[in-house]
Amino acid sequence: MTGSFGREYNSAKTYKHIEAAPHCAAMGAEIKGVDVADLSDSAFKEVEDALFRHKMIYLRNQHIDARTLEAFSARFGEFADDAYTDGIDGSRNVQPIIKEADAKTGWVFGSGWHTDSPFLKRPPAISILYGVDVPPYGGDTVWANSALAYSLLSPAMKDLLKGLKVHMSIRDVLKNAQTKGKAGDDPIGKLVKLRGAPDLPEDMKEKIRGAYHPLVRTHPVSGEQCLYVDGSYTINFEGFEEEEAAPIIDYLVRHITQPAFVCRLRWEKNTLVLWDNRLCIHQALNDYDGFRREMYRTTIAGEAPR
Repeated sequence: MTGSFGREYNSAKTYKHIEAAPHCAAMGAEIKGVDVADLSDSAFKEVEDALFRHKMIYLRNQHIDARTLEAFSARFGEFADDAYTDGIDGSRNVQPIIKEADAKTGWVFGSGWHTDSPFLKRPPAISILYGVDVPPYGGDTVWANSALAYSLLSPAMKDLLKGLKVHMSIRDVLKNAQTKGKAGDDPIGKLVKLRGAPDLPEDMKEKIRGAYHPLVRTHPVSGEQCLYVDGSYTINFEGFEEEEAAPIIDYLVRHITQPAFVCRLRWEKNTLVLWDNRLCIHQALNDYDGFRREMYRTTIAGEAPR
């Protein structure tokens, strides 16, 4: 890490309708004083501003159903096409993410460091996750600030990375799932079963082919630059051999996810979390075997990274 950052980096901002209390030094904030089921336009604008400022925000004690979650999410923009799951009945843009208490696996959906669906030509801008049934302990989610990580690279390293494009693909995620015997009825399990079929659907082939995006991308609202790379979907750089790119990718992921740049959240029932996929990566910790976890997710469409 080159340089340092002070307490002003993720500092609080005074709002009229909400309170945004910073959660960690690097990123994250708890939003207080609002109910997303009854949110004025002015209060919503402040929530949106806080999201772009803090990268990840969360609200406790939000008692909402799927339709309310869908309606709140729609205020951020058009919904993204989910790459893994179908929506629930009556709310097609709300995807269930459920692990039963008796599930036996050493691998869980979302457990590696990743940004959501970067293998799409227009990856999601915002992800929203709501906890309905959460373990009494374990199952935390951790985020890492890839904008802060980029800002603290050396000038020489920034010059080296300038102009590179990352190849994002679902290939290695499926390979890891197959290796660890993950072929159940969850989102990845269904894709693993498909991959074993002689004739893959075209949308599956498209996910494996993936997409190329700038390694250093610019946020369309804040203007911040960040590293668009992760440990799950990034398989190469354009024009490189994979063996050449691998150590650079590994270094960048380790740099982004060092303790100084991360923020960890313990889930409680009825917690609503939003994060900006363009500026951070995240992982779900699989340390709650024997406990049930039921979450619901929406994703908001983004632009082609630039």
